[in-house]
Amino acid sequence: MTPQTVLTIGQQALEMTLMIAGPLLLTALLVGLAVSVLQAATQINEMTLSFIPKLVGLFVALIFAGPWMLTTITEYTRRLIESIPFVIG
Repeated sequence: MTPQTVLTIGQQALEMTLMIAGPLLLTALLVGLAVSVLQAATQINEMTLSFIPKLVGLFVALIFAGPWMLTTITEYTRRLIESIPFVIG
């Protein structure tokens, strides 16, 4: 196995991780920002207030992005398994 092959597999794994986690992380960021702005406007200083809206936002994002995420990770895993003979030599 060449070092270039290992780096390519590692790079693809990192890219896939960022692509799969992106929609959920972006949703949590946007919901957290909206709740923070609302808390600042109303002067409510409750730290646990953002938990439920983030949970609901992540659930909704998972409903919409879940099939795409599952298809993407399944295709990547299939390609990774199919490339085993080429990596080994």
